[in-house]
Amino acid sequence: MPLLITTLGIFVLIILISSARLHTFLAFLLVSLGVGFALGLSPSTIFESIQKGIGGTLGSIVGIIALGAMLGKLVATSGAAQQIAVTMMSLVGTRHARWAFMITGFIVGLPLFYSVGFLLLAPLVITVAYRYKLPALYIGLPMLASLSVTQGYLPPHPAPLAILKQFNADMGLTLGYGILVSIPAILISGALFGSTLKRYTTLPNKVFMAAELTDEQMPSVAVSFLTVLLPILLIGVSTFVRPLLAERSPASQVLLTLGEPTVSMLVSVLVAVGLLGLKRGKSMAETTVLLTDSVKEVAMLLLIFGGAGALKQVLTDGGVSQAIADLMQHSSLHPYVLAWTMAAIIRVCVGSSTVSGITTAGFVAPLLKASGVEPNLMVLSIGAGSMMFSHVNDTGFWLFREYFQLSMADTLKTWSVMETLVSVTGLAGVMVLNLIIA
Repeated sequence: MPLLITTLGIFVLIILISSARLHTFLAFLLVSLGVGFALGLSPSTIFESIQKGIGGTLGSIVGIIALGAMLGKLVATSGAAQQIAVTMMSLVGTRHARWAFMITGFIVGLPLFYSVGFLLLAPLVITVAYRYKLPALYIGLPMLASLSVTQGYLPPHPAPLAILKQFNADMGLTLGYGILVSIPAILISGALFGSTLKRYTTLPNKVFMAAELTDEQMPSVAVSFLTVLLPILLIGVSTFVRPLLAERSPASQVLLTLGEPTVSMLVSVLVAVGLLGLKRGKSMAETTVLLTDSVKEVAMLLLIFGGAGALKQVLTDGGVSQAIADLMQHSSLHPYVLAWTMAAIIRVCVGSSTVSGITTAGFVAPLLKASGVEPNLMVLSIGAGSMMFSHVNDTGFWLFREYFQLSMADTLKTWSVMETLVSVTGLAGVMVLNLIIA
């Protein structure tokens, strides 16, 4: 009975979000209440579960997400992303523009939200396509594959971060494993599949061409790369160097502190404030306005995370999570495949990779203890599933179609297939990595 209630609850959630167009946060709260009552929980227990779920989920990630938004805003407004793209183009040449944008998409996508990365880089792709008479889709799809992979797989992006915290996984290891899985996923979904798209010669929307910045208007190459990659470098150094040092040594303690995600993001934002804000002629007041605006842009995202946390806690307190774990324990499918499948189904139905990832995490969490699988790889398998087959219920689908001016059928044949390849190759990478580290 609890599993039937849960299934009906997820079905209602999908209907409320995709068909009724109800705000996702409200949909999560309504379903949490309904499922709680159906499971026989008292009103006071349901309300306590909702409060606990919202607080527990947001408490561990709100600071990192807010700081990530601040860093992204500074990178976006300073011209750092354009400097990285220009540098990569100069290194590989016009003939290999697609490789330049693919690498740029990965670098810029590490700290930036997908929508920010898209709005920064897609105009650069369109500009290069017009200037050098290159097929825009051919050179742009590898970049979009990179952005999709970083959003779905890698913390500190919001959904992987929330899943990671829920599973008590290690940030550095998840990031390291994620990068290993990302490389083949990008090469297959971006470079290989993208190479088949030369025949799509429809001109992109000229309205979105980027305004060209001079060298004086952009930060230097070193500053651009440093500010974008600094949080990844701090977490990476802490993860891989600290074990080589004495556990209680001052150096080890410093690295432990700098490797904490909130601290690494805080340091990166402060460096960006100085190098991309104050040093570029902006006053502290102007920079503060930018930072404030960036937090407003992620406010709704935080509500969605809170709503998903509420539903997860109601299911846990109602005994559903353990029932799911017991059921999955006797399944012939590998736990990573089960998690990927659930995330993929929710993604196709709802359209949001974020909702898909964090909803799946709530169901799969008990399976970690029952099966003993690697939590870092479970984060990646759910992240890969959450990228499955983007179509008309996903805002990214329409954003892509508008910028590249494709028909509905061609958008499905290009964008949707690319996202599917991102998802499937991600799961394949997780399974191969599992064989190596098991």
